[in-house]
Order: sequence, then structure tokens, then C-alpha cells
Amino acid sequence: MTITSYLRVVRASAWYDLVVTAGFATPWTYALVHDALGGLPELDPVQTLYANLLGSVVVVWAVLRIVRPVALHGLLDGVARVLFTAWQGYALAQGAPRFLWLFLTVEAAFGVLQLAPWGRPGTELRGPLVR
Repeated sequence: MTITSYLRVVRASAWYDLVVTAGFATPWTYALVHDALGGLPELDPVQTLYANLLGSVVVVWAVLRIVRPVALHGLLDGVARVLFTAWQGYALAQGAPRFLWLFLTVEAAFGVLQLAPWGRPGTELRGPLVR
């Protein structure tokens, strides 16, 4: 994979994150998302706080990768996606709503796309970490 195509993947994953998590960034938008998802526990202030914290951080991280995609951002985002995939899998095993499989699949796919090039010998990504 060339650095140009890799950075397209980094930017595409950022757009996905922005679209999927923007609704979690404020208490008002999270209430709408919560109602639309259905089947979730009743809305409470602590749940809203954690959703807003997650949404805010992911939105800022997504904007950074959209505005300034670099190889290092792809590597770090790939690691984060491994963690997100693990926690989503854990939640599903604990009885979380089945629609979470859709998000787990996308997380895993972007994780593979962003991490796989780093495991290949001679990849051109190792040099331009902050290009």
C-alpha cells in the first residue's frame, strides 16, 4: 500500500468516526441518538456523561485525522480500533443489543486496514510517521 492510499484509509476511517459519533458529543444530541437506538437502558446523567466524553474525544480525534492525516495517526487509530473491537465483543457477550455487531465489523475492518501495512517488511509507512 502506498502512503497516499494509506492516508486515504486514515481519512475515510476518520469520516466514519465523525458521522457515527457526532451525536454522542452533547447531552442534547445523545438523547436523540439514545431514543433512536432503542433497547438501551434508561437514560441517566452518568451514562450521558460517558457518552459525551467518548463522543467529544472521538470527534476531535476524527477532525485531526481529516485535517492532518499522517501515518502515525493511522497506526494509533488502528490500535484504538483493536481495543474498541475487544470491548464491543465483550459487550455483545454480556448481552448488548445485536446491532452492535455492525459497528464491531466496521471497527475490525478499519483496524486491519490501518495495522496490516505496518507488519509488512519494507513498508514505506515506517519512514513518514509524521508526513
